[in-house]
Amino acid sequence: MSEPPIEPLIVVGVDGSRHSMEAVRWAVEQARLTGGRVHAVMAWEWNRNPFAIGMAEAQFAEQEASTAEEAARRKLADTVTAAVGASPGVPVFRRVEQGSPARVLVDASKEAHLTVVGTRGYGGFKGALLGSVSQQVVQYSAGTVVLVRESESEDKDENEGAVAGGSGNGG
Repeated sequence: MSEPPIEPLIVVGVDGSRHSMEAVRWAVEQARLTGGRVHAVMAWEWNRNPFAIGMAEAQFAEQEASTAEEAARRKLADTVTAAVGASPGVPVFRRVEQGSPARVLVDASKEAHLTVVGTRGYGGFKGALLGSVSQQVVQYSAGTVVLVRESESEDKDENEGAVAGGSGNGG
């Protein structure tokens, strides 16, 4: 007997921005076309006060970190729902992980068939530049990366006439 084929896994980075919503839409459509599934991943970081040394300060820091993680979970859920609705037609799992966004996405890329990140669509010289997170993901990802920019009409609304470039694999 042969084993059933594994659904391709598409990891998409989400930070709550409009360009990450566009990346979620692209990832869901790609999953629909390939019979895949999507893991929407959001990273969160908590910088603890290095001078807090007492037990009360440590407990307070733990409570604040829990609140930050919960806020990230809500933001991820809201962003995914705003991008593709409550029933996108393909499996979309939400993952919130502590760490820098680039490191979390590079680690997640190790299990993915494809990693998708949004990037701001600047025009002119800025359009040739990648954001620091997308640049690191492209550079260090374990596999194929797709950069998705906002559509041109959204860029014009937000950036007063900036022209968006196409999307593609930066590496």
